[in-house]
Amino acid sequence: MAWWEWNATGNPQHPHVVVCAHGLSRQGRDFDTLARALCHRVRVVCPDVVGRGHSDWLADPMGYHVGQYAADMLALLQHLHQQSPLDTLDWVGTSMGGLIGMALCGQPGLPLPVPVRRLVLNDVGPAIQWEALVRIGQYLGQPVRFASEQQAADMLWTLSTGFGPHTPQQWLALSRHMVRPHPDGGFTLHYDPAIAVPLKAVTRESAQAGEAALWQLYDALTCETLLLRGALSDLLSADTAQAMTRRGPKARLVAFEGVGHAPTLVSADQRDQVVSFLLGPERRPTA
Repeated sequence: MAWWEWNATGNPQHPHVVVCAHGLSRQGRDFDTLARALCHRVRVVCPDVVGRGHSDWLADPMGYHVGQYAADMLALLQHLHQQSPLDTLDWVGTSMGGLIGMALCGQPGLPLPVPVRRLVLNDVGPAIQWEALVRIGQYLGQPVRFASEQQAADMLWTLSTGFGPHTPQQWLALSRHMVRPHPDGGFTLHYDPAIAVPLKAVTRESAQAGEAALWQLYDALTCETLLLRGALSDLLSADTAQAMTRRGPKARLVAFEGVGHAPTLVSADQRDQVVSFLLGPERRPTA
């Protein structure tokens, strides 16, 4: 598994680590802007989840699931801890990355080097709208080839308008790491097309069964939790987001107007919410 590390603290072994985990078809460089804003105070680690970016692909596509990803992250955290002991650990998870965070934080007894102190769930919760899964399944894993990075950025924008307004420069920066050179010239998407196989096997019934297990994980969270939601999100409903403010860790909810699934944490208002939450004083729990 590959990961990207940001550390401008002057201490290469800084004991406060923030892990940023990306969405289903994305990769760790999605967090460049957020990492730059954090890395003068903490050590930021942005993994490429297996099958994406610079990480290896699995021989068995049915291994592409949250349980495997959580096990990989445990191994990564243990590796980082062996390099230099961690004393503070925070987690930022966008979509799938948030589910991985819930799996790590919602199961007492997992061999985390230290408990996760603060958790950011970016446009994801225990209940995932079926229509969003159908939408994602329509394009995930489709074979594509691009003549240039700009052409790739233009196509990706047609699939990602829910990310909300971005300047052309911001969108090209986000898109550049989404492609890799194609052996026959041009570019193709950076991920293993087989990550789509488990998603295509999901039924409405199995999704509903999984929802109950995810609520159990969420209700077991004890870390301070910030929930971000795109106000137009088709994946995290407003009702689910409100329920998450009343259950489990009673997340603090922040919604961004004009944004769907999922906020990219590039714009100043989104980035600053995360920075303030992670680096600010402890918030007293509500009754």
